[in-house]
Amino acid sequence: MAPDTIVLVHGFWVTPRSWEHWIRHYEERGFRVLAPAYPGYEVEVEALNADPTPILRSTVPQIIDHYESIISKLPTPPVIIGHSAGGAFTQILLDHGLGAVGVAMNSAPTEGVRVVPLSQVKSTFPVLKSPANRHRAVPLTFEQWQYAFTNTFSEEEGRALWQRYAIPANGGILWGSVLANFQPGHQDTWVDYHNDDRAPLLFVSGSEDHIMPPAVQESNARHYRSRTVTERREYDGYAHLLPAQQGWETIADEVLDWALRHAR
Repeated sequence: MAPDTIVLVHGFWVTPRSWEHWIRHYEERGFRVLAPAYPGYEVEVEALNADPTPILRSTVPQIIDHYESIISKLPTPPVIIGHSAGGAFTQILLDHGLGAVGVAMNSAPTEGVRVVPLSQVKSTFPVLKSPANRHRAVPLTFEQWQYAFTNTFSEEEGRALWQRYAIPANGGILWGSVLANFQPGHQDTWVDYHNDDRAPLLFVSGSEDHIMPPAVQESNARHYRSRTVTERREYDGYAHLLPAQQGWETIADEVLDWALRHAR
């Protein structure tokens, strides 16, 4: 039986509101669509910008546990689609045995992926410029957002999306993802790249993505050594905020069709 439920996992600096077009689109195709917020992120964007305290309280294990609790209660395994940090979380969820199939879009890397393009350094510099940010929720100015998320959008479009979607990010989690490759033992974003029981996984890249360039997903995909399907697609001309860029409908349909064909 093909999956009838889709779980959408958002990334950092945004909330589930960033999936608003995809939720409606997939519901119109007859799917049940869930787009859970991270624990504490259930309020509106405006509330998190006014008081980012809930952002500081979140941890990767809490986020993963939250999604596992939701997905494990579903009657059948869903399609899991994650964007940015949500792409890394999608990989972790699949590695933990959840989901019928997964799609990691403009995905942040899991542990062991050490490719760091210069545009990624510039995009994350607002957080990583100071170790003190490990204890802060760090917002992006519009100029920083435009470079990292909407560099292929007009200034008017980028500003409107910044105002509608953008929230601060947890500096501690971002610093932890950087340090994970230099600390002994498994860290929060570790996955078993040899797990043959993992559901099929598709990496999706936007060619113009600054914060998570295609080289990151290419390296991440190459790390997998299991016999399970692992594929990668790249869409020319797309920035990091691919789910909101003109033409997103085609990508939404193509990745879902791939997922339905490969769902276990």
